[in-house]
Amino acid sequence: MFIRMATPQDAEFLRAIYAPYVEKTAITFEYDVPSVEEFRQRIERTLEHYPYLVAEDEVTGAILGFVYVGRFRPRRACDWSVETSIYVSEDARGGGIGRMLHEAMRERLLEMGITNMCASIAVPRDADDPFLTEASVRFHKRMGYRMVGRFDCCAYKFGRWYDMVWMELAIAEHTTPAPELRSYREVRKEA
Repeated sequence: MFIRMATPQDAEFLRAIYAPYVEKTAITFEYDVPSVEEFRQRIERTLEHYPYLVAEDEVTGAILGFVYVGRFRPRRACDWSVETSIYVSEDARGGGIGRMLHEAMRERLLEMGITNMCASIAVPRDADDPFLTEASVRFHKRMGYRMVGRFDCCAYKFGRWYDMVWMELAIAEHTTPAPELRSYREVRKEA
């Protein structure tokens, strides 16, 4: 398996990985699976400033998962923090792909001057919830994130209320002055 930059042409394959998360889980709070064109546009918008990575099987060429980041908050003072999203194909979970994607993203964000990776994670209110477990929270803890906040009953899907937690990972020292920020396009031009 290898990690590469996503392209808009990957939209159909990434959408296929993402669709079960929308249709069968409360991991994402989207109700409807985005169209291939919407997915293509999301990839393009992300790539304007940030990395969008896919894990691809070297033998079959199948895409096994993807990771992307976006602005944490729209105010310029928050530009050193990003919100991270990782999705792994249903049949490829548990094989370390999420970890590899996360670490590859972390390396690229460090090159950009980013200091914090944040994750907004849906959590169930009941232990026996058929649509959501605490697996994402456990994954992020293993990656070094710490819990920084919780919102109660802030989302409604599948006839149930869900909580959301925020987790954060500081990936670089918080120096004064703050590190110079560069878009991923700038970083790639130098490579």
